[in-house]
Amino acid sequence: MSPPAGFVTRFAPSPTGRLHRGHAFSALTAHDAARAAGGRLNLRIEDIDTARCRPAFAQAIIADLAWLGVTWDEPVVFQSKRQVAYAEALRALRDRGLVYRCFKTRAEAAAASASAPHGPQLAFLGAALPLDEEARRLAAGEAFAWRLSIAAAERELDGFANLAFQDADRGRIRADPWLAGDVILARKDLGVAYHLAAVVDDGASGVTCVIRGEDLREACHVQVLLQALLRLPTPDYRHHPLILGADGKRLAKRDASETIASLRAGGATPERLRAELGL
Repeated sequence: MSPPAGFVTRFAPSPTGRLHRGHAFSALTAHDAARAAGGRLNLRIEDIDTARCRPAFAQAIIADLAWLGVTWDEPVVFQSKRQVAYAEALRALRDRGLVYRCFKTRAEAAAASASAPHGPQLAFLGAALPLDEEARRLAAGEAFAWRLSIAAAERELDGFANLAFQDADRGRIRADPWLAGDVILARKDLGVAYHLAAVVDDGASGVTCVIRGEDLREACHVQVLLQALLRLPTPDYRHHPLILGADGKRLAKRDASETIASLRAGGATPERLRAELGL
């Protein structure tokens, strides 16, 4: 299937809880941008974390968006149903020597990051094991994660000098994948990780502009790299401010009083919520 032409953006929540005011702002911002451009909005449910995601939350997300007046133009995409596409992308990277197995446990990984001399993100650079030790640990059934090798990626692309993305607020920015270090792309207990799944899905659905919170701005550096390695187009990026709670902190799904469901139960209307959000 050919991806749609023109302006295409997406809203991509994770069903780990109920949507809150911050999600409403992000969804409405993406929706309004798509409609203003005469383009398309896709809804993607990022439910790859099977330990935390719940089908009931996914259905609640769809209901909350409908109440807000957010409409989308393609069938809802559930990442849990796209594991074959992610496995193919990972295989393509693996076959070219761009990923390696990391056998550190979560505790060991946290300790390595905390003690890294040049910053936590550099803790795993060049951390692939010798082949004989890797074979021994695989034979023993030890769990591992697939990490992207930034050094191998730099060799593959003959440097990162031409790696860049367009930021709506800051103009053209040169990507620096070294900022992220050797990020995890997949692990046994979780399957594919966020960066790889997001890049594969944005490419498959023809997303031309990613609209999301500014807390994900730094994710551009590694995602642009993955787009180059997988020969996918790089969309433009627009990062909006985060909606903060009364305490000045970013909202979280545990803030029950700020959920769209709670606001609706308290008598809020979509129009009033839009006005409160400055939309």
